[in-house]
Amino acid sequence: MNIDFSNISFNTYEIEEINKLLARQKDGLSDLEQMWYLMDLIWDDMRCDNEDLNWESIAAFYSHPVWLLNGFFIEQDSVSMEHRHNISNWMITQRFVNIVDYGGGFCTLARLIAIKDVKINVDVYEPHPSEFGLKRIAEFDNIKIIQNLTQKYDCLVSTDVLEHVPDPLKVFSVMVDSVKEDGYLVVANAFFPMIKCHLPRTFHLRYSFPFFAKLMGLKKIGLLDGSHATIYQKIKTAQPNWYTIRLFELISKLVFPLLEILKKTLNFLKRISR
Repeated sequence: MNIDFSNISFNTYEIEEINKLLARQKDGLSDLEQMWYLMDLIWDDMRCDNEDLNWESIAAFYSHPVWLLNGFFIEQDSVSMEHRHNISNWMITQRFVNIVDYGGGFCTLARLIAIKDVKINVDVYEPHPSEFGLKRIAEFDNIKIIQNLTQKYDCLVSTDVLEHVPDPLKVFSVMVDSVKEDGYLVVANAFFPMIKCHLPRTFHLRYSFPFFAKLMGLKKIGLLDGSHATIYQKIKTAQPNWYTIRLFELISKLVFPLLEILKKTLNFLKRISR
């Protein structure tokens, strides 16, 4: 995996850790597989467990410079950047005034939006911003990193966040609450075991997430062309009925293994029919 770090201002610790990490690459992997492999190495180094969650270990994992490496990989990967360009282009055509990027600490998407339209204000919700992330937005008057959601936005974007948190529906409800009525949410989830920090307890949502979005007052608009994200519109403001949500969450978890078996069976039958 070759990533150009020229003209990048890392501190000494970041440089040392990234160089040590790159020295541990495994032969024969694609660039994306290599990135996932390196992230899994750090997950194991920190003695994290995606079933028995130790938040001190997990916090150390998410603070590690492997996330800087991942950010630079995304910015030099053509498919990843195509997705982010298409997301930012769609937002600009909607003429939003204020946007929040939830969990976008590396600020790639925020910077794309800010460069393309200086009239759009972009907040990046990141409770634990890195020194490098703060440096990256210093030149932009229309980007700021925030630690609390204190206003209503025209649009919220969340890319690859919810599969990392133990209670994704609770976090998603906070996201929904931070959007104005008739506003939009652009959400990309990866409820699959791609890397070890994707929590298995979230995987059932790969089938049921749109249903829970509807329970929280959202209308599914559809896939955002040329990206891995789905567009939702907030059509009503209502307090979530957590009794109902938790009941259907339990049903979703119980049904998930059956749906997986059904999917594998159908795929097997398709292969036979061919």
